[in-house]
Amino acid sequence: MELILILAIALGALWLMSSRTRKQQRAAQEFRNNLVAGDEVMTASGLLGTVVAVEDDVITLESSPGAHTRWIRAAIAKKIEPPVDEIDDVEDEADLDDEVDEQDDVVTDADRISRANDDVIDVPDDLSTLPPARKDGEPDTK
Repeated sequence: MELILILAIALGALWLMSSRTRKQQRAAQEFRNNLVAGDEVMTASGLLGTVVAVEDDVITLESSPGAHTRWIRAAIAKKIEPPVDEIDDVEDEADLDDEVDEQDDVVTDADRISRANDDVIDVPDDLSTLPPARKDGEPDTK
């Protein structure tokens, strides 16, 4: 009885994993079938480019101006969405003004160095006048 239960659980887990994989494969295939000229994409090997032409199973990408390469459809891994810079007129402009004001208060390395030179600690030449230290690192006050 236990063997049948273990076998049923194993088969159920295999079915769930394979159905999820099939779903991902269908989504990837649908994405690749909907590629059109002008889409920004990344190949499985990491090449970024713009789709120039789509012919059957061959996708032509332009990675830099004038540099066209041909890829099989299955090599296209994902679509790259352009970054969106939406600025709400009133709120974001106020935030930008605050950032500029904060940048005025930024301390540069030269400022830190000049301040560090002002905070020089004088150390006595003869350290033998200090009381002996205890085991815990604190000076002995006896």
